[in-house]
Amino acid sequence: MTESSRRSGEHENPHASGPQHSSSSVNPEWPPPPVFAPGHPVAAGTAGPRRKRNRGPAALLAAVAIVAAAVGGATAYGIQELTGNGTVASSSASSAPVVPTGQKGTVSGVAKTVSPSIVEINATSNAGSSTGSGVIITKDGEIITNNHVVAGASSIKVRTSDGTTYTADLVGTESSKDLALIKLNDASNLKPATLGDSDRVQVGDEVVAIGSPEGLTGTVTSGIVSALNRDVTVSTDGSQGQQQQGQQGGWPFGFGGQQFNGDTGGSTTTYKAIQTDASLNPGNSGGALIDMNGAIIGINSAMYAPSGSGSSSSDAGSVGLGFAIPVNTVKADLPALRSGAMN
Repeated sequence: MTESSRRSGEHENPHASGPQHSSSSVNPEWPPPPVFAPGHPVAAGTAGPRRKRNRGPAALLAAVAIVAAAVGGATAYGIQELTGNGTVASSSASSAPVVPTGQKGTVSGVAKTVSPSIVEINATSNAGSSTGSGVIITKDGEIITNNHVVAGASSIKVRTSDGTTYTADLVGTESSKDLALIKLNDASNLKPATLGDSDRVQVGDEVVAIGSPEGLTGTVTSGIVSALNRDVTVSTDGSQGQQQQGQQGGWPFGFGGQQFNGDTGGSTTTYKAIQTDASLNPGNSGGALIDMNGAIIGINSAMYAPSGSGSSSSDAGSVGLGFAIPVNTVKADLPALRSGAMN
């Protein structure tokens, strides 16, 4: 380069701190990056405004990618914490269940990661008793389950995956969604589940179900999402549900104008459900339907079981028609449940 051309280049850009590029090699930005005046402090490790501009779009894209990855994991729990009443234990990325990298996409990896967040629930009322499942959502023992598992209960006992038994109180119910929130007494350092995004679920996605069918705590089954937005009708009478769950071997529900596993009664509600062929049996109610990253996408709530002539639940079994309440419905109802609503 000649002395005259070098001086010409310096005149064109007196602040350049690195190699010059043509305008076609720089992606346009709007609004433009700030122009730093001479003497303006620059963060350590940076090389000045031009390098900051060149890195801007890439840094933005990287940040978006990190956030998008976190939404399916730890950040999803952060969202539910923000909707709480301020008394729940704090959560961080390290405390939320994440399937280890080497086991992602495997049933065993999901089971190992999420099983500590699933509990067995035994509820007793004047109408009888029922056994169901639940999902831990806070370290101090908030648990989501089905309304029909605990409605009208005079006592609730919960057993965690390590065999510890707690008593629990009913905090709130939403019978129109068949949801309930209970709270363990004197619990701490539990492992909360990660609540995912059911709007991202697609037909054919692989899923895992964990619950306590027939009192067999921590039972794991797997399958796929068979359908979405199924209109499932269930009873809002908890006492009827407890009785018929014991007699018929499954929670009575209606679909397509027909009733299954018994009469749902006169007081019913209909909600949109995720259908799955993962095996669900009596006692799976309130348990988790989980994606292959270990995030909860639904709360198992109903299953079709052709009942036999006897009264024992062993006369009925899963035929691959199970239904789960989408987890986004759960997240939307958490503030009302935490406030003590009994709907």
